[in-house]
Amino acid sequence: MKILSVDDSKTIRMIVKRAFAPYDCTVCEATNGEEGLANAATEKPDLIVLDITMPVMDGVTMLMQLKENPELKHIPVIMLTAESGRENVAYIAKLGVRDYLVKPFKDDQLIEKVKRVIALQPKGTPIPA
Repeated sequence: MKILSVDDSKTIRMIVKRAFAPYDCTVCEATNGEEGLANAATEKPDLIVLDITMPVMDGVTMLMQLKENPELKHIPVIMLTAESGRENVAYIAKLGVRDYLVKPFKDDQLIEKVKRVIALQPKGTPIPA
C-alpha cells in the first residue's frame, strides 16, 4: 500500500506518517497541492490524505484536478480540514472525497477512517495468495 500525505504542516505530515508506521505501507509526502498532483501522477498511491488550506495550490483545487484526470480520479481521498461547518463538509463531499477528518485529530481516528476505504495490513502479516 502507498499513502500520499499532502499538507503544508510538517507536524501534520509527521502525525500521518506515525499513524501508518505499524502498517505495511509506504507514506509519500507533498507540501502543497501542486506537489501532491505531481506526486500522485508518479507514485500512483492507493490513498491520498489531503489538507484543504495550503499555499501554492489548496486541497480543493488539487482534488478537482485529480478527479478530472482519468489516470488519477479513482484514487480515494480523505480530506483534512480545520473547519467542521456543515457547508464546508457538504462542499467537499460533493467533490468526491471518501471521508474527512477535522484537525486536530488522533492517529487512531485517521486509521479508523482509512480502514473504511482501503485494507491496511499490520507489518509482518502474510499476504494471502
